Formats: sequence, C-alpha cells, structure tokens
Amino acid sequence: MDILDALLKIEKYAARGKQAFLEEELIQVWIIHYILIAGEAASQLSDSLKRNHTDIPWKGIIGMRNVLVHQYFGLDLDELWDTVSTDLPVLKARIQELLTEK
Repeated sequence: MDILDALLKIEKYAARGKQAFLEEELIQVWIIHYILIAGEAASQLSDSLKRNHTDIPWKGIIGMRNVLVHQYFGLDLDELWDTVSTDLPVLKARIQELLTEK
C-alpha cells in the first residue's frame, strides 16, 4: 500500500530527530513529500474501505495533504514535527493492521 510505504519513508527521515528536521531543508522536503503521497493515496481509496476502518483518520490524512499543498509557505515546522513524531507511529500501526486483515 502506498500509504504504508510513504509512512515508512517518513519514519526513516524522522529518525534523524527534531533538530535535524528543523535545520535540514532536505529532510523537511522529503518528509513533506511523503506526507503528500500518503494523503493522495488515502484520497484514492474506496469510500467503503474508509467507512469500514473508521479507526484510521482518513480525513485527517487527506486534510494534512491539502494543508501542505495550499499553505506550504506558511507551515509551522514545530507543529508539523509534533504531528509526525506523535501521530505517525499510531497511524503506521493501524495501517499495518489493516493490511494484515486483507
């Protein structure tokens, strides 16, 4: 699933830590890029799959993508880091559970 692949890439780059994220533009760009991919992939999933897995915040994933696309130059990097470091592990686990159900 593209979403899981994107989350694994985000995790890979986020492993460098908050300071590296705040200081290194390439890490910011790659993390944002993979958030966009995850959001786009989520938007392409069937409505029935999303309805059957309400424990996954589909609207939030898609919404984050939309925020990044339309408000890119006004991003709060601290807030984005908090989302990545707090929400990513939970989301990754839920997506992995979904994939094992199939």
